[in-house]
Amino acid sequence: MANPGLKKSKSFVSKKSPSVKIISSPNPNEGDEIVHFSHPQHPLAQVHLPFVFTCMGCKEYGAGTRFQCLTCNFNLHDFCAFSPPSIQSHPLHSQHQLIFYAKPSGFLRSKCETCSKATKGFAFRCITCNVEMHPCCTMLYPQMDFPAHPHTMILLPASAIPSGDSSFFCGECQRKRSGRVYYCAICNYYIHAVCAKDMVNGLYVHGLKAPKSPSMLEAATRIATHAVREFLDGLIEGIGESVGGAIIDNFDRDKGGETKSK
Repeated sequence: MANPGLKKSKSFVSKKSPSVKIISSPNPNEGDEIVHFSHPQHPLAQVHLPFVFTCMGCKEYGAGTRFQCLTCNFNLHDFCAFSPPSIQSHPLHSQHQLIFYAKPSGFLRSKCETCSKATKGFAFRCITCNVEMHPCCTMLYPQMDFPAHPHTMILLPASAIPSGDSSFFCGECQRKRSGRVYYCAICNYYIHAVCAKDMVNGLYVHGLKAPKSPSMLEAATRIATHAVREFLDGLIEGIGESVGGAIIDNFDRDKGGETKSK
């Protein structure tokens, strides 16, 4: 996975630690192609499209520049496409190196140490501490300049703001959520680390928001509806198409009425 042509990445970082050794994109031109281990059957071309996409490496959203398979519509963030085998002395976890893994570990889903979202694909992991970070989150640093705020912001320790602290309010999403936060001492302004990611992955600059994931209740309802429909389809074979068809029609009509009433 190493590439001798790679160079140090560029981001919204305001003050980097001199010990940081993060390597990212070699800054190819749009239209340039690469062959990536995660999609060896076709080359991936660098394209720039102002639309939301799901990176098939880390399973996170992005917009703008990506590497795309023009045959399969397979997409990778540029920083995922050029993730190095390891990161030495990252300032958010400087005590140990972070090793790149292409797949999640074990059956229990792990969470990113920085943004608290689940790691579902590509991730960097400390095998000593069992700490994980999304590739996008490795682009975040203790002090950063963001386009959403005029002052340099500092990443607070994970324990700095209790989850029940009602005084905390993110200036971007206007709500409270888990994960670390950036803080401006001049303005008393906060930004979630998970919201700051959108300023690295291309969503913010294109005026886009990550699609909302369906709630657990909505997902459970869809699964239950599918199971009932399969049961009724099987029932038709036993009682005849005319009677079974009427049951299906009533089921679909009732389901449609519930949807409208919501």
